[in-house]
Amino acid sequence: MNSKTQAPMVDLGIADEDRKQVVEGLSRLLADSYTLYLKTHQYHWNVTGPMFQTLHTMFMTLYNEQWLAVDLIAERIRALGELAPGSYQQFAALTSITPSSGTPNAKDMIRDLMEGQATVVRTARALFSVAEKANDQPTCDLLTQRMQTHEKYAWMLRSLLED
Repeated sequence: MNSKTQAPMVDLGIADEDRKQVVEGLSRLLADSYTLYLKTHQYHWNVTGPMFQTLHTMFMTLYNEQWLAVDLIAERIRALGELAPGSYQQFAALTSITPSSGTPNAKDMIRDLMEGQATVVRTARALFSVAEKANDQPTCDLLTQRMQTHEKYAWMLRSLLED
């Protein structure tokens, strides 16, 4: 008998090729979400200026929500029978979000996080039609929730930039 046990087939009513395309998209969403989480946490630690308290608190709300989201996304990948990416190297190769370099001022932090939120929305929206075509309602539900949350936070951040 082989010392390695072969993993059982994944038969969830989704064609194998469709399932793998959904997982690829979810892996990009996970990478974007984790990269945004790290950036938001960094900004939480390093924000300064007259809006310090407001931004420090808001950024904490954002990164806590993102921390919970990465787990949901990774668990969806696992439910689809694949391994979730989890290293900085894997995330760097998959993300659409530019990592932060240095410590921007508070207004630039807001602008950067607003764009990060919008990037996650675009990544989720691009995957939605793939998941819908695959008849993968649980992934569609997850994507709808993620888009709704990130659109709300993009709006809140955008409103801080108005005069």
